[in-house]
Amino acid sequence: MPTADARLHRDAPPPGLPAPVRPTQVGIVHLGIGAFHRAHQAVVTEEAALATGDVLWGILGVTQRSGSVRDQLRPQGGVYTVLTVGPDGASARVVGSVTDVAWPAEETPRVLATLAAPTTHVVTLTVTEKGYSRGADGGLDVGSVRADLDALAREERVAEPGDGAAAASAVGLLVRGLAARRRAGGAPLTVLSCDNVADNGRVLAALVGQAVDAALPGADGDDLRAWLAASVTFPCSMVDRIVPATTTAQRDEVEALLGARDEGLVVAEPFLQWVVEDRFAGPRPAWERGGATFTDDVAPYERAKLRLLNGAHSLLAYAGSLAGYATIAEAVADPVLAARARALQGDAIATLDAPDGIDLATYAEQLLERFANPATGHTTRQVAMDGTQKIPFRWGGTLADRLADRSAGGDPPTGVVTALAAWAGFVVEEVRAGRPVDDPRAEELRALVESADDDGAAVRALVRLPGLLPGIRPDTDGRDPLDQLADAVAADLVAATRAGVTS
Repeated sequence: MPTADARLHRDAPPPGLPAPVRPTQVGIVHLGIGAFHRAHQAVVTEEAALATGDVLWGILGVTQRSGSVRDQLRPQGGVYTVLTVGPDGASARVVGSVTDVAWPAEETPRVLATLAAPTTHVVTLTVTEKGYSRGADGGLDVGSVRADLDALAREERVAEPGDGAAAASAVGLLVRGLAARRRAGGAPLTVLSCDNVADNGRVLAALVGQAVDAALPGADGDDLRAWLAASVTFPCSMVDRIVPATTTAQRDEVEALLGARDEGLVVAEPFLQWVVEDRFAGPRPAWERGGATFTDDVAPYERAKLRLLNGAHSLLAYAGSLAGYATIAEAVADPVLAARARALQGDAIATLDAPDGIDLATYAEQLLERFANPATGHTTRQVAMDGTQKIPFRWGGTLADRLADRSAGGDPPTGVVTALAAWAGFVVEEVRAGRPVDDPRAEELRALVESADDDGAAVRALVRLPGLLPGIRPDTDGRDPLDQLADAVAADLVAATRAGVTS
């Protein structure tokens, strides 16, 4: 471990690189400060500050799972390096828009106080799909956030910022922070989801409302509900940048370049996109000066990204893992797997309206080119995490729309079938090999596989997992499309195995 004076620090920026922004206050609280946020929204915030000279938009990052990001960045005064790696080489920059990082397990009162502060105008989130604490029906899983809801009820009764109870969930922390803000005077606030969840802002608004209802039923929650309706907005957004895990070798490379050790280093591809619904309750950074796109309707961008980029990414993760590939770049270089990804993208394009100025076929092919960049290093197992939380959005929407399109015959679309076969095969292989399935519903998945008479039965049961493929309705003649789909997926997996695609 380097000595303290060998660490990168805000007060000693490395020579030869532009000085990072020095915010004068916190204007944004970000929940879920992992590598993606630091390579995406924080970079856009930095660029906006550099373009405008407005330094009122410092970010307090909140780490959800552990104190590791806090321990990386706090000794550095919040600054860190982004190493951008593309076909033409690599470049580094130091980012200063993050002022500090807090860990709710030890610092919940501080986070609540910052959420309530009148100088805070925006809350952003990248907590991943499973961070939204939803049940199989898409609504709030009240049991998983019960501790925070009980804390909220206590805090509302005593009208204090917090009773010291550590927040145990992102949604619970957010709702407690919103209530603290109302009690502190109630300045308007924008809560901006930046996760790969369809219609993410409205989904989050609904979860917040359900949390308030569960914690403060009836008249007990009327004041908070009224304030939320009048003073808080939940815009939707779409984000895109590939941000792989940072390696020790990359930390060593940047240390040699900077002359200082950066424990908070993040690595990213050159491409960055952020589309934001222009629906803010109060002031916001000039993110458009940092490259963001503001629009009245995020949905076309969001659907194209979820179904084309994220959908193909997941297929390549499962099929690539089954084929023995360690990285997405290796998987997409396999012409058979690339053809399967293109088939899935073709299914998706048939369901999409193109955003202004975007040719979807060209966009889809560019995505595969981005996946092929070996420098990004996304591993198949990394992308394969949390499948039951991702599949409803990445494949489920395409499937439901194609099955509903009677002009297409109503048959299961080939690309989605092969994607589901790859996921089901991956789950079966993990269970049969005795490896842990990295998924919030892992125990359900394991039970389905272990109770099945054979792998075909296991695959059929996995496809019919409640909540995995929402929005699919029986045909007009009463047949259940999931029966036909499950049979098609099982048959596809058998055919792929015989052809050597998954082994």
